[in-house]
Amino acid sequence: MKEIILIKNGELALKGLNRCNFEDILIKNIRRRLKSLGDVTIRKAQSAIYIEPQNDDFHFAEALARVKLIFGIAGFSRACVCLKDMDDILEKSVEYLKEPLEKIKTFKVEAKRADKRFPLTSPEICREVGGMLLSKYHHLKVDVHNPDITVFVEIRDTNAYVRAEQIQGAGGLPVGTAGTASILISGGIDSPVAAWTMAKRGLRLNAIHFASPPYTSPRAEQKVRTLLSKVARYSGCINLAIVPFTEIQDQIAEHCPEDYFTLIMRRIMMRIAERIAKDSGSLALITGESLGQVASQTLPALVTTDYVTTMPVLRPLIGMDKEEIVSISRNIDTFETSILPYEDCCTVFTPKHPKTRPTLESCAEAESKLDIEALIQKAINETEYTYID
Repeated sequence: MKEIILIKNGELALKGLNRCNFEDILIKNIRRRLKSLGDVTIRKAQSAIYIEPQNDDFHFAEALARVKLIFGIAGFSRACVCLKDMDDILEKSVEYLKEPLEKIKTFKVEAKRADKRFPLTSPEICREVGGMLLSKYHHLKVDVHNPDITVFVEIRDTNAYVRAEQIQGAGGLPVGTAGTASILISGGIDSPVAAWTMAKRGLRLNAIHFASPPYTSPRAEQKVRTLLSKVARYSGCINLAIVPFTEIQDQIAEHCPEDYFTLIMRRIMMRIAERIAKDSGSLALITGESLGQVASQTLPALVTTDYVTTMPVLRPLIGMDKEEIVSISRNIDTFETSILPYEDCCTVFTPKHPKTRPTLESCAEAESKLDIEALIQKAINETEYTYID
């Protein structure tokens, strides 16, 4: 019995004349994710994508687990391929759905007749299939309001398909349809969630991490790599730049007012990140800041950090509270890694009484004793690059 994975595009159906471009990128992303599982044929038709394995030992369970994490997919399911003939549909419905139907008590049938040339209407298809299943599985009853399982019959372009419940996909837009942006990634809860959120809107991700050994340990850097690998399950490969930041933080601690330490650090980070981002082809920066969450994330503080960069700064978490952010981090499996007790450079030299209402003039005055350009250039020259997949 021939089996496929049937994918529903969801939001892509609204893209009008650009839909084909979005679908082509989605198919490319699917093919890359499934490549190691064997040969598959992938085609699109009638607002759906069909994944057809070309070898008998294809690992369906692993394929479904990978498809579930691909942005741009609203829903998907395993489906049995039938001829566009009621006798074949009825026979395969009984055989293909045997395992799930034997475990439940109630069901209903829904039919979609995309090919209007098919001689039976959708209600007629439902009656035929429902009657056959009742005659073969005597313990079953029909419940059209709250069934244990809904059986779907779809009459499409060249074939008919029988399937059980659809699995919810990751949603969003295919990665690569919205350009590329660079996430400033720490080891905390927020920045991996921000990265995931923007990848869901179609952005390809680069990442920039600031390391401050010996104030931060190699385990803190490994923590960031682990977090990015979890995000990469959704976003695909991520290029990571690791920027040495120790000397800059030492200079800030030596020459700048303590209450401005975090603000000046953030301003220098943004300057460095912008240059690395432009070199990597990014069109914007992404941060995990949430308005008012800490002293450096008040509106006046955000104004002073944005002032030093000309790139757009995307802050997808800006209006979220911590509970919302933590909930997402649990759902994408980054929370437990994020709370590991390995400090990142953002916690180094944290002032006791940070400035919450800085002005552009006061920040410029506070950092005036630093040779900022020399510090930035040295950090960029010593930046290391790696690849996360």
